[in-house]
Amino acid sequence: MYEKLVAYAAKQLEIDASEITPDSTFESLGIDSLDVVEMVMDLENELGVELEMEDQKITTFGELAAFVESKLN
Repeated sequence: MYEKLVAYAAKQLEIDASEITPDSTFESLGIDSLDVVEMVMDLENELGVELEMEDQKITTFGELAAFVESKLN
């Protein structure tokens, strides 16, 4: 899942995937809250799951990957 998120973000941000690590924060990559919402909506459509993030404090790619994986199990 992490690799899928990185590939998606790299494409959207037009940066090299190697610039993104599990500890990369959305803020450090110039990703705002609207971008995160869009990414989650795209993931919901692609994976066919609902990802309710209302109570989640997710700030890094590693945290997002772990959250999405928890919803798939």
